[in-house]
Amino acid sequence: MHIDGSVIVVTGASSGIGRATALALAREGARVVLLARRAEALDEVAAEIAAEIGPGRTLVIPVDVSDADAVEDAAVAAEQRFGRIDGWVNNAAVTMFGPLLDTPLTDLRRVLDVNLMGYVHGTRSALSRFAAQDSGVLVNVSSLLGRIAQPYGTAYTMSKFAIRGLSVAVREELRLAGKRGVSVSTVLPAAVDTPIYASAANHSGRVPHPPPPVYRAERVAQVVLNQLRRPRREAVAGGLLGRAFVATHNLAPRLAERMLAIDVDLSLRDDGAPVPPTSGSLHAPGAAPAAVGGGWRGGQRERRRRAAALAGLVAATAGALAIPQSHSTLRALGRRLR
Repeated sequence: MHIDGSVIVVTGASSGIGRATALALAREGARVVLLARRAEALDEVAAEIAAEIGPGRTLVIPVDVSDADAVEDAAVAAEQRFGRIDGWVNNAAVTMFGPLLDTPLTDLRRVLDVNLMGYVHGTRSALSRFAAQDSGVLVNVSSLLGRIAQPYGTAYTMSKFAIRGLSVAVREELRLAGKRGVSVSTVLPAAVDTPIYASAANHSGRVPHPPPPVYRAERVAQVVLNQLRRPRREAVAGGLLGRAFVATHNLAPRLAERMLAIDVDLSLRDDGAPVPPTSGSLHAPGAAPAAVGGGWRGGQRERRRRAAALAGLVAATAGALAIPQSHSTLRALGRRLR
């Protein structure tokens, strides 16, 4: 699809990957429909686009994507304003840290309501229009955690696995219905520098940080734009290390899962005193910055962890046929970084 002149809906457009994607689309000439819970944050994105590119390029619609009627109303409003919808990016997400047994069920359900049912609602609104016009591209932003499960993030991981299944299922439904002009793509980002960690629900007793290496949200946005232009089934957004990690998981899944578990455990920092439990921004918009980045990149610790991650991947791949020795290497890396 040609982005210039197209009309594209972006959910979760107030911060992080969604905000970076909306800005990148506008710079490529698209008219962008901005969906998220925080109206003032969406207004900031619209104002930035107007100042840089000109007025009339955006439509701001405050929406909680877990509300199916609100999502459909937003699609109707987009059509009324711009005449059609050519692309839809499902991206709105919340996250939570903590062992499954320490996680309140109300918080777990809320993560699934936003991250999974929010995508279902967006997918239904988008595909009903795309199927009728036999054209359109749906991009579902999942995660590498949709391929490799994360401990202490069960609900988030469940939702990201399910998003991949959603994309595959509806893609085949469209094929069977003969809708060859409609495409469905899934993007799998690695750890990304966004404000989502600052607004996360947390029942771990520790302070969550993204596991290095941490990539810029703008990098993921470019992958999303590439999928809108030339859709593929799935695309990893995480540089060489992200793709290598997926390859390692394909070759030696237990080993890759152990590596991720160590990395996540290290990323939950113990600052000396237990962190009180919080539901973060799950049930109401939080106070995290409405920005693209979250300030997680850089620093000596991240560089050291990046080098350790690369070394671990090399050791894991080389030792894929000698699993016990590779596990010993990983345990040694984990102890050295604590």
